[in-house]
Amino acid sequence: MKANLESFAIGAFAEAAGVNVETIRFYQRKGLLPEPAKPHGSIRRYGDADVTRVRFVKAAQRLGFSLDAIAELLRLDDGTHCEEASALAESKLKDVREKIADLARMESVLSELVCACHARKGNVSCPLIASLQDGGRLSLPQ
Repeated sequence: MKANLESFAIGAFAEAAGVNVETIRFYQRKGLLPEPAKPHGSIRRYGDADVTRVRFVKAAQRLGFSLDAIAELLRLDDGTHCEEASALAESKLKDVREKIADLARMESVLSELVCACHARKGNVSCPLIASLQDGGRLSLPQ
């Protein structure tokens, strides 16, 4: 019987996928990656499709998708659910845009406070500390 040249033990699989072994086990516990059968007296083997799946999960995580959303994307991966996948992406895009707006507000307030700190003269209270103590003046996201 010829050995499958595209099969990996878990360590080689993790290396090929660019993650560590604990990440593989975590994805299995979360249902993102099936655990292959363990032949009697042998070790579990993983294939190229498993490597592709882990890379998919990591790419989706880099885009900010939650593990639940990634599980849903994996469920939709049969080529016929593009509209549903697009809806998930649109929701994530909305979240990202909201975070960007929050960060822009934070940047603006911090910029003003830093300028106020640099412009203060004499024995005046620190504008940054005073603003933080008077939290009502800050228009930051909650």
